[in-house]
Amino acid sequence: MPQSLIMMNGKTIIVTGANSGIGRATAAGLVRLQGRVILACRDRCRAEEAAREILQETGADCSKLVVKQLDLASLRSVQAFCEDIKKEELRLDVLINNAGVYQCPYTKTEDGFEMQFGVNHLGHFLLTHLLLDLLKQSAPSRVIVVSSKLYKHGHINFEDLNSEQSYDKAFAYGRSKLANLLFTRELARRLEGSGVTVNALTPGIVRTNLGRHVHVPVLAKPLFNLLSWGLFKSPEEGAQTSVYLACSPDVDGAQGECYADCKRQVLLDKATDQEVARKLWDISEVMVGITT
Repeated sequence: MPQSLIMMNGKTIIVTGANSGIGRATAAGLVRLQGRVILACRDRCRAEEAAREILQETGADCSKLVVKQLDLASLRSVQAFCEDIKKEELRLDVLINNAGVYQCPYTKTEDGFEMQFGVNHLGHFLLTHLLLDLLKQSAPSRVIVVSSKLYKHGHINFEDLNSEQSYDKAFAYGRSKLANLLFTRELARRLEGSGVTVNALTPGIVRTNLGRHVHVPVLAKPLFNLLSWGLFKSPEEGAQTSVYLACSPDVDGAQGECYADCKRQVLLDKATDQEVARKLWDISEVMVGITT
């Protein structure tokens, strides 16, 4: 972890999907830096359990953690969460769009979107939109989007964003992560001069429960588990770039970039295509019901 992290006293941070994996490790890392973290999670009980564990591990004061219910597969839940935040919070310094669904069987969100595109892209798209005013009031503030190197396998097919014509779970995940990067790009363009920065990151392969839908043959499981301990990052290692982007002065003013292992990355052209980014933004607005 780079040493250039500043303490987060007096700062409020929202982390989506903070009850396990990278999200939980990110929340713990920020609490260690004296930040006040709002755990925005679908399962309230699991989030409360994670909060208790984080307080125990860090020895932090219980005022440093707030648990809030947020289901990114429900636009209604996103709206209710944001209304609550705007009522209860005077400031929001960092929003970390971390929650994700990985290679699940074909299912739809409450609003009829393909689950991976709905949660990984559209839910966070609406969440960020509804919290932007609070982020602007709290400027300088930051939005951080957790993407994946698997964006390379994604393609934005505007004719079938909902995967109704064909569904390949790996392809759909790649597309949702490519959408994260295009969203970061377009939001960065729109936020120029606002005091709010937005950057993305790819955490690498991390030992989390994200892969629960990936089928590993029973006989291969012990070997797979052994290899994963040797080759995959721990959640703490996977969270390093999220924590870095939340509180390092090194990235002051960085806008629309993508980082891995706390270093700026060069992305494939399809992840920086301004025209596709703008079109995806316009269609996403229609899908989540934003009227401007």
